[in-house]
Amino acid sequence: MATMYTETVKTVRHWTDRLFSFTTTRNPGLRFINGQFVMIGLPVNGRPLLRAYSLCSANYEDQLEFFSIKVPNGPLTQHLQKLQPGDEIIIGGKPTGTLIQDNLTPGKYLLMLSTGTGLAPFVSIIKDPDAYERYEKIILVHGCRHISELAYGEKVVKELLQDEIFAEMAQEKLLYYPSVTREPFRHNGRISALLEQGKLEADLGLPALNKQDYRVMLCGSPQMLADLQTMLKARGFEEGNHSEPGQYVIEKAFVDK
Repeated sequence: MATMYTETVKTVRHWTDRLFSFTTTRNPGLRFINGQFVMIGLPVNGRPLLRAYSLCSANYEDQLEFFSIKVPNGPLTQHLQKLQPGDEIIIGGKPTGTLIQDNLTPGKYLLMLSTGTGLAPFVSIIKDPDAYERYEKIILVHGCRHISELAYGEKVVKELLQDEIFAEMAQEKLLYYPSVTREPFRHNGRISALLEQGKLEADLGLPALNKQDYRVMLCGSPQMLADLQTMLKARGFEEGNHSEPGQYVIEKAFVDK
């Protein structure tokens, strides 16, 4: 049977009526690469009910953090959203996933494109010193329907820019681009449209998306993944994986249940 750890919930924060994050203790035996996901879950009807969740925490942190959607009748999330500090949770011991640095060939700009809770693996990556060494700029793009849904990501970026260890590196290299689709905001529109128009790159003072300069990571809704994958392929990008690095990687195993 696969290794499973029982961890204790440390903190829980509800960001909106649809989104929450929580932290847990971390078994020293759990090793992972920033950007990977694990199976997490709870006993339901006497058996472990598990789903894939990206790790928001960096691999050097002594706690684990997760960012989740609330689905009223979701098999797991209907229980997860009721977590309280002190509760126990099951964490799988075999992290995996494609959103890791070694699955990409060298480039100038790391462009991380996310919608909703697809932000989670990129929270881990923007805390990874190795990423800053590899790229001239690290661009975190987060698309949501409403401004309130950006709150978790905004908090993470703000703290990183003020962190005594990361502040200098992040202020020099990290670019954060939030966009919403259903109310006025400083950036409006779907990520695919913003890239098609060249608006996202222009707003950030960067060259248009091209396979020579950019390395791209995708994590989000199925429609967003399909749209952006079509765009990248049309521009000559090749998908990377564990056996063959490429110009972009895609994660399809994030939780939406």
